[in-house]
Amino acid sequence: MIFLVTLDRDEDGIWVSECPSIQGCVSQGVSKQEALDNIKEAIELCLEVRAERGMPLTIETRQIEVAA
Repeated sequence: MIFLVTLDRDEDGIWVSECPSIQGCVSQGVSKQEALDNIKEAIELCLEVRAERGMPLTIETRQIEVAA
């Protein structure tokens, strides 16, 4: 499966990555690459746990551009 993830830098310089289509699936890393590696692992683990519990694997998300 392919997932879109967000990658943001927090106020302490840590990279935070989140998978919006899997509620609560968040990770972080000191570098961008570490954050991306960690979110891949988090996605795999979240999907495994959700499957074991009979929960929906993902939720529907959409990216929409908004002009401000």
